[in-house]
Amino acid sequence: MADNTKQLYIDFDAYEQVKEPHKREKASAWRAAIGLQQVDGLKVSDYLKETAVRHIEGEITIDEVREQLRTYYDTKVAHDSDDALTEEADRVAANITKLLSERSFSLTALEVLHTHKHVFEGVFKHAGEVRPMDVMKKEWVLRGESVTYGRAEDILQALKYDIEQERDFNYAGLSTDEIISHIADFTCMLWQNHPFREGNTRTTAVFLIKYLRSCGFTVCNDTFAENSWYFRNALVRANYSNPMRGVQKDKSFLVKFFRNLLLGEENELKNRYMLVGWQDEDTHTSTHTSSDENTHTSTHTSNEKLMPKSENVRKLVLAIGRSELNVKEMMECVGLKNRPNFMEYSLVPAIEGGYVRLKFPESPRHPRQKYLLTLKGLLALDGLSR
Repeated sequence: MADNTKQLYIDFDAYEQVKEPHKREKASAWRAAIGLQQVDGLKVSDYLKETAVRHIEGEITIDEVREQLRTYYDTKVAHDSDDALTEEADRVAANITKLLSERSFSLTALEVLHTHKHVFEGVFKHAGEVRPMDVMKKEWVLRGESVTYGRAEDILQALKYDIEQERDFNYAGLSTDEIISHIADFTCMLWQNHPFREGNTRTTAVFLIKYLRSCGFTVCNDTFAENSWYFRNALVRANYSNPMRGVQKDKSFLVKFFRNLLLGEENELKNRYMLVGWQDEDTHTSTHTSSDENTHTSTHTSNEKLMPKSENVRKLVLAIGRSELNVKEMMECVGLKNRPNFMEYSLVPAIEGGYVRLKFPESPRHPRQKYLLTLKGLLALDGLSR
């Protein structure tokens, strides 16, 4: 590719139009990784962007990107006051891109610690270590106030508890609104623990993207890339209350973010709406009077983004519903008798699309193997059942 063409691709938007899916995936990961640096007011260098394009084009691996960044900053002769911050942004962006390219994931407290360790590898000496002291942070959106974060001595216990609760939570039977609301609640608790001295929001975002992928979602990284600061401010508002000032916890902003992320809605995401005491000049409705209940008012209520394109997969999602079925039971429910055809045109596409999962994934030939819907499948079921 000519250098002038690469220059056009440095913003990564043009890669949405290329035919090669592996290039689109890499570009999407880079967009999210670079965008997430904005939560701490950091910007990556042009050198990082140019190196990222070489990675997207397949000229170098992600590990070679990380090594080139290390060498670049180790041997750089001229340094200015912003170099340390730019180096952090560059190296963290590369680390996040590497993590997002990996499919392995486990819903455990240890995974949270490992996520922070790998995101900030080569940046913080305390990467992956739980903070040893209590913290407070002045927030613009709270007009200088701070969220009350978890006590340092309780972090690991609280983190393990929250994740165990999520692992045992049963999404079956919930409506789309209830599922989105619960995901927002889980994210709030995870972030409010504030396990690390620095980098909690970026760690939460990466962990969450990988968790949602494990639930069957094809997470659009662009939502994080374009709204990372909104994501952080929404977490702040969802975890802050001050009865003396008439301010209640308000997760409605976070719910809108997740509806855009998972359902493809187009709710307006504006940081100024979250500022405590902000008043809309047209409606004169103060945002701080909202409760922490789901106040979703978008007109985009369809789950169309989640709907299986294949009619066979749609029928299978409806057939499984909130049950656990074996292959014979599924075939009976959809009215098919040819097992090879059922596997090829119904079950395999449903699994690959993230709608159906195995009850015993580590043992595909388990004698009591059954199939049930993923979280994505449950959301699709809610839409198909209406």
